[in-house]
Amino acid sequence: MARILSISGLRGTLGDRPGLDPEYVTRFAMAIGTLAQRHHATTGSQGERPKVVVARDGRPSGVMVRHAVTAGLLATGCDVIDADIAMTPTCGVLVQHLGATMGLQITASHNPAEWNGLKPFNAGGSVLNAEEGQPLLELLESGDFHLARHDALGHFQPLSEGRTEGPAAAHFERVESLVDVAAIKRLAPKVVVDCCRGAGGMHTPQFLRDRLGCRTTVLGGQPDGQFEHTPEPTRENLAGLVDRLAEAGAAVGFAQDPDADRLAIVCPELGYIGEELTLALAADHVLASRKGPLVVNGSTSRVCADIAAKHGCDFHRSHVGEANVTAMMKQVEAVLGGEGNGGVIEPRVGYVRDSLVSMAYVLDGLAARGTTLADWVRSLPRYEIVKDKVTCPRERVDAVVAALQSTYPDADATTGDGLRLDWPDRWLQVRASNTEPIVRVIAEAPSAEDARALVDAGLGVINAA
Repeated sequence: MARILSISGLRGTLGDRPGLDPEYVTRFAMAIGTLAQRHHATTGSQGERPKVVVARDGRPSGVMVRHAVTAGLLATGCDVIDADIAMTPTCGVLVQHLGATMGLQITASHNPAEWNGLKPFNAGGSVLNAEEGQPLLELLESGDFHLARHDALGHFQPLSEGRTEGPAAAHFERVESLVDVAAIKRLAPKVVVDCCRGAGGMHTPQFLRDRLGCRTTVLGGQPDGQFEHTPEPTRENLAGLVDRLAEAGAAVGFAQDPDADRLAIVCPELGYIGEELTLALAADHVLASRKGPLVVNGSTSRVCADIAAKHGCDFHRSHVGEANVTAMMKQVEAVLGGEGNGGVIEPRVGYVRDSLVSMAYVLDGLAARGTTLADWVRSLPRYEIVKDKVTCPRERVDAVVAALQSTYPDADATTGDGLRLDWPDRWLQVRASNTEPIVRVIAEAPSAEDARALVDAGLGVINAA
């Protein structure tokens, strides 16, 4: 049984208490609705109700969660604009595009099928930062919700009502504006995309085929949450995609997670390229022609730092977490940012990780370079990064950090976001997940063997702590 609550949202398992039961989901939605009412009182138009965009990934439990969310929002006097199944970055774009007060994506991202969750967005279409999220936690604790009278309840409106375009149309247009669509269409690349039977299956094939002119083979295109493989887009979970790439004679393979904010990449010659290089490829393409700061989190490969230096651009590291990355991006006016889990954040589309942006930049780069993806990857600086995780209650994390610092006194230690240990040619990071009861252990070194050895040593210390 599990329920994980943070400033960035809520995740929980179904059928458990505490978990993601309807009572708590409605309570969370009432807290969101109360925040929306407060914000609307200072910024909204007189006589209008706050609007909250609601979307979900394809998990079957999303229907139940959606009804509970809707009840909580309507009870607080907020209008619900329901996008039904839509990608997380699409939800962020819709909040901006429709002038909504807030947004709420129903998703557990890469978590297994028994999980679901709630990811709130502010009026700018980005995830809540610490300042915005703290009042949410306080409301959940106090229960001091804004409850509307019978004649001031919110209204429910499916997004399709009165609209001829689908919910992803505005999202498509923003991404298309970033790239040379005509050049990509002339290239007409063969692409295999694995949508993991998540929200990406609803619109990604249309984007690749109709908007970018790709010859597209689709895997897991039914957005029903019946995952055909473990949903996190890691090497061990995508062996089938590599095989299908060869069968289709495709130049590139894309793998989304269930809510389509993260992207992993494969190619015929190299197989799994992975999530780490998703951001690196996008940065290499963008910074070549548009100079400005690049922001990544503390778990992202140092290849991004090398790419920023290569293009004469400033480089910054934030704490791990989408909200932390976006906050620093705004602070330094970054042209691009993201995380090494395959999440590229492009401010001109929205301050949300976005797999469509990642695909578009890779395809645009291939069209501009006139080379293979493998050749492009080989041109980048090369490091080996290994990621692992271990079940660990959050209350043990401080002891784990102390034990690691004691074990490695020769390393430069950075605390505040778990622990990062740096040596001249490698690093190790250990931190508690914000979304699962686990500790993530990540190492980067000149070789995979060295990185694996460093991770295993870290795991040994954690298990003994």
